Amino acid sequence: MNLSIRLLHLHVLSSKFSIHLPEMSFLSRLIPAATARTAVRFASSGRYYTKKHEWITVDKSVGTVGITDFATEQLGDVVFIELPEAGAEIEKGESTGAVESVKAASDIYAPVSGKVLEKNTKLEDEPGIINKSPLEKGWLYKVEIKSVDQLKELLSEEQYNTFKEEEEAAH
Repeated sequence: MNLSIRLLHLHVLSSKFSIHLPEMSFLSRLIPAATARTAVRFASSGRYYTKKHEWITVDKSVGTVGITDFATEQLGDVVFIELPEAGAEIEKGESTGAVESVKAASDIYAPVSGKVLEKNTKLEDEPGIINKSPLEKGWLYKVEIKSVDQLKELLSEEQYNTFKEEEEAAH
């Protein structure tokens, strides 16, 4: 039996990186295609989303949490942000703080369970940063994730955009 080894080269949508895996000809039959597509789909954007309009990026087991640009547009000018303290244990789906604007107030919900490592203290003095840069400088807090398996329950960027469009159409 000839077990020729090939090099499998997957380009991910963002083309920022590629994955090189040595593959034996029979190996591809052992891994379901759906599993491979799921892994690539979530790895492609690097950002996961909730239906409550929070996002999280992950570096190893540390997640950085924020709210989406869509959420900031809906809120308007943010005037106050309440964030969880470092060391706080948070549970997925539970409120971890609040954002208040001139138009409305909204709770911030944890996209994952874990321990808060750090909060973005700049937002306490300058909450408007979140309106200017919700996906970069306006991050809310960093969390040590209890289990990265929780990320599978979140939305990819494509899924989030579809959800957002459906939500906008309903209103």
